[in-house]
Amino acid sequence: MRVPLSWLREYADVPTDASPEDVLAALVRVGFEEEDVHRFDLQGPIVVGEVLEFVEEPQSNGKTIRWCQVRVAPDGETAADGGEAVHGIVCGARNFFVGDKVVVTLPGAVLPGPFPIAARKTYGHVSDGMIASARELGLGDEHNGILRLVELGIDAPVGTDAIALLGLDDVAVDINVTPDRGYALSIRGVAREYSHSTGAAFRDPADRPWEELAPGSGFPIAVDDQAPIRGRVGASEFVARVVRDVDPTKPTPAWMIARLSLAGIRSLGILIDITNYVMIELGQPIHGYDLDKLQGGITVRRATAGEKLETLDGKVRTLDLEDLLITDESGPIGLAGVMGGGTTEMSDTTRNVLIEAATFDTVSIARTARRHKLPSEASRRFERGVDPLVPFVAARRVADLMVEYAGGTSDEELGGALFAEVFIPGIALPPTFVQRLIGVEYTPGEIEGALRLIGCDVVGAEDEDGWQVIPPSWRPDLTDKWTLAEEVARIEGYDRIPSHLPLPPSGRGLTALQLGRRRVANALAAAGYVETPSFGFTTEEQNDLHGSASGGHLPSVKLANALDGQSPFLRRTLIPGLLQVAHRNASRGLTDLSLFESGLVFLPQPGVQYGTSFVPPLAVRPDAATLAELDASIPPQHRHVAVLLTGHLVAKQPGVAPVTAELGDALDAVRTIAAAAGVSIEVAQGERAALHPGRTGVLSVAGTEVGYVGELLPAVAAASDLPGRVIVAELDLDLVLSLAGEKVVAASLSGFPAATQDVSLVLGADVAAADVRAALVDGAGDLLESVRLVDDYRGQGVPAGAKSLTFALRFRADDRTLTAAEASEAKLAGVAVAAERFGATIRD
Repeated sequence: MRVPLSWLREYADVPTDASPEDVLAALVRVGFEEEDVHRFDLQGPIVVGEVLEFVEEPQSNGKTIRWCQVRVAPDGETAADGGEAVHGIVCGARNFFVGDKVVVTLPGAVLPGPFPIAARKTYGHVSDGMIASARELGLGDEHNGILRLVELGIDAPVGTDAIALLGLDDVAVDINVTPDRGYALSIRGVAREYSHSTGAAFRDPADRPWEELAPGSGFPIAVDDQAPIRGRVGASEFVARVVRDVDPTKPTPAWMIARLSLAGIRSLGILIDITNYVMIELGQPIHGYDLDKLQGGITVRRATAGEKLETLDGKVRTLDLEDLLITDESGPIGLAGVMGGGTTEMSDTTRNVLIEAATFDTVSIARTARRHKLPSEASRRFERGVDPLVPFVAARRVADLMVEYAGGTSDEELGGALFAEVFIPGIALPPTFVQRLIGVEYTPGEIEGALRLIGCDVVGAEDEDGWQVIPPSWRPDLTDKWTLAEEVARIEGYDRIPSHLPLPPSGRGLTALQLGRRRVANALAAAGYVETPSFGFTTEEQNDLHGSASGGHLPSVKLANALDGQSPFLRRTLIPGLLQVAHRNASRGLTDLSLFESGLVFLPQPGVQYGTSFVPPLAVRPDAATLAELDASIPPQHRHVAVLLTGHLVAKQPGVAPVTAELGDALDAVRTIAAAAGVSIEVAQGERAALHPGRTGVLSVAGTEVGYVGELLPAVAAASDLPGRVIVAELDLDLVLSLAGEKVVAASLSGFPAATQDVSLVLGADVAAADVRAALVDGAGDLLESVRLVDDYRGQGVPAGAKSLTFALRFRADDRTLTAAEASEAKLAGVAVAAERFGATIRD
């Protein structure tokens, strides 16, 4: 909300020496956020001048200019720029006459742009300044010619400062008004709040006797709302006044244009400017109709099927059954509280005006404005709540201004009004409630004083029953004792509220699952992977391809209101998101990638219908059965972790060959995850539809499958526009952490040396190396500390259909140094188990 200070001073005693920053500071004290300060972007010398004479001179380009002699200072005095009293000025406009008083920008002045003014040679003359138009001064968009002061009703002495004369020295402060404080979208509301903050006297512009406000009668007005929203009729009050014989071509006063401009409203002609001016002043939106274009009376009703309306912006809108309309006998003539219609708008031919001021239902106006994507200054106020006691004042104020500035005559006989009883229920405010809620020991006098200051009627005292508080009509946000307590805190000052850091209860903190997730993410980041969270939406095809080993169809949850219509399904796997991130980076030249993501996947069960159309009522906690029903409508959600590698792990450098990411690097990432989670992950060869045969591994913990690792098929990688090899791994992180248990105990370290031995076993080529390793572990016993596959040989010296696997074994005891014989005995025990299970023999 932009508030011109000159306007604010009309209704609050703002000191003349108060700066915009002082006013903003005062408003911040009562809960408004400071936004900005707005000024007219110009500086003097800009003065009133009188055209003494001019000569019209045709030019070779077909244009005719006027070489003018303009008096810019009284005879015998020096001009504001230090020059002569009469300046020669070249002007291209032709709408002024000898003797006219105009606005002259002298050398040294700066106009909005910025556009500095200087004496310059043009069209064979030295133009010593410029005669300004309204647009050049920032007084609207009118640029048909020079601004003639006589058209504004101004006859000021030559040399008068035009900046002050036209109100261009005014300044506006800009504050953020939250949706619950719609009353502050007016000069009236802001002036009241300034008074609350500083104690300055406040003069309410809406304080007028009823005798001045009562409209005439005889103009038919009706409200026929057959489908009220939430039981509230669309219009509770409607006031109509008539002003006759207006002259819409009369100029809007310069001070009014200046105030509207600072408030963010552009000038659109005297009639519309007056309605906008009163809206900003009182917070009551006003609409004016060309009375001669109306057919019969006005009826407020809901739209019917198929109705259309051309609004003031020139667009034809198809109406909804919920839309609240202003209609006459011809049909719709306006969207109530949002925008008027084109058929009855005021124009340069308007002579008689019907003024409308009404109170509309907030929900109806808000829905209509959003449905038609048509926010307006009127809807912005109506949807926040307008003072129901102001429409009569606003209609009278508009009529008075049209009589004064548009030359009209108020028709006190013709008019109309629909009245509604304004009943505001009282709110019980228990004793000590405010003190207990805010944490400040307010006295009863402070509480009553704060509530009375904002306009409440307070009955009772701080006894056993407390107070009965009736909020003012302009504060629909005050609905309960909590909002009243907030007002007391706001008026008495937020600086009185003590600041205490809350103490966390003992024994609380991150759960074991949360700690495990953090360890895994930190470990991957420390290993050089970059975390790249992605959206949880994908296609059904991607879910099937990457979410199942076979690539067959799996149930997926489809969103009813997807953000992206091409990806409307909740993901079953993290891989599609990582592929999108990799593609985005590759398209920007970043091809060496090590990425990871930890996030939720959604795993609906076959045959189960998820989702619900049931929405619990607001402000009521659902019971246990309702919560259970809502929980059952949500598919199971597991947290997975996935990695993706492509390109080089080590870039080519002088003396260093590039190192390409391979499957073994993804296995290292899996081991990093396992170490951080506190488990031992086993790898066995497997198959998946999206992964390369022979380069796919199944990951398991203690016999439970937890994920997979492998290289994408070239066709799958190419479909994502990823060059080269792409290696991925994905694990069910929640399952991995649950298999680790709640506590991870570090193994003790032996201080005795290790004994190392190798063994090469010949066995069938179809036997998995992981199974052979498990046999060695089972047979070697507790002395075996680690076993690692170091070679897989198939060739000369090994029978056809067989292979030779070489394992590096490390043995260690906790209580002694092992002998070579003890290590060999343990090794041979492991070989014996491998021979029993797979027919393995030691290779010579």
